[in-house]
Amino acid sequence: MGIGFNIIYNSTSIINLAQGEFVVIGGLGMWYFLEAVKLPFPLAFISTIVVAAVAGLLMERLTIRPLMKKLDLLLMIMVTISVSILIRGLLMFKFGKEPYTYPPFTEGEPIVLFGAVITQQILWVIGITFLSIVLLYLFFNKTLLGRAMKACSIDAKAARLMGINVSQIVMLSFVISAVVGAIGGIAITPISLMEYDKGPMLAVKGFCAAIVGGLGKSRGAVFGGFLLGIVESLTAGYLHSGFKDAVALLILLFVLFFKPAGIFGSKEAMRLRKL
Repeated sequence: MGIGFNIIYNSTSIINLAQGEFVVIGGLGMWYFLEAVKLPFPLAFISTIVVAAVAGLLMERLTIRPLMKKLDLLLMIMVTISVSILIRGLLMFKFGKEPYTYPPFTEGEPIVLFGAVITQQILWVIGITFLSIVLLYLFFNKTLLGRAMKACSIDAKAARLMGINVSQIVMLSFVISAVVGAIGGIAITPISLMEYDKGPMLAVKGFCAAIVGGLGKSRGAVFGGFLLGIVESLTAGYLHSGFKDAVALLILLFVLFFKPAGIFGSKEAMRLRKL
């Protein structure tokens, strides 16, 4: 979630509050192709990724692109909220209100580490997270297209003068963000179930992870996500599970009060963003 926020923020300076819906599309889409259509796992995975990519593409082409010339970031953020509500309504119409799940990727005994029970699906989540980080690092640093996206994040006007199609780069950022979100949804659904209305809370937690690590910093988003997850688990285990979801907001407020740039961010970067 945090990485998805950063991908779009780096290329457009937009906070995409519909990012949680991409995660829900991943979880529910995987259930549909795996359990309803009865596709083999690899085909179900590919089909879900394609659906999420198309959703990200349509969102950018139909809602964000027409507003890019106005340069009104607040308006575009409000549009992402509208898209979130629309997608949530479509998912409720298709899947109803009941939660969905499917079997873990692999079966086996959980691992007990210092009293914590770690299922094999959690290991899959961690492995997929780090694989995504490596692939995104190679894409942004070793490919011409990835370097073009980084150039747009630094200075869109200069990138345009160098012949980079900024509009296409923005579209690609939404597609990649949707795919990353869908992969996260596919990975977590066997653990936490997936419902049509789970997107907003996932978006809050993903945004919190991105802010804690430093908005725009992918490694920071991963660190913030792990930190948030550990604190939530400790809160549920030692205090009460009802406080679990409130932890994200408390951490977010704490960071905004004492270190607004995030752990891996810098005040200079924030100043340049405002300029």
